[in-house]
Amino acid sequence: MKAGIVDLRRRTREILRALERNESVTILYRGKEKGVIQPSRPGRTQARLVREHPAFGMWRDRGEMRDVRQVVRDLRRGRAHDV
Repeated sequence: MKAGIVDLRRRTREILRALERNESVTILYRGKEKGVIQPSRPGRTQARLVREHPAFGMWRDRGEMRDVRQVVRDLRRGRAHDV
């Protein structure tokens, strides 16, 4: 299925039905293809556990990162206090 930018607003229900039928929807802007919306794969879980993400625990060995609240406070404080 092909849909223009205006179709995204006015024919959203039809686009969602096409995705339910496992059809890809090509998005057009002024007649040129800008992107493709793919249906989600059945059986694929959307929610992942945070601890399964590769970046989880990457700073585990850094001593200065032990107190997370202090690190966040320092980041939010800004540079004015460094002078």
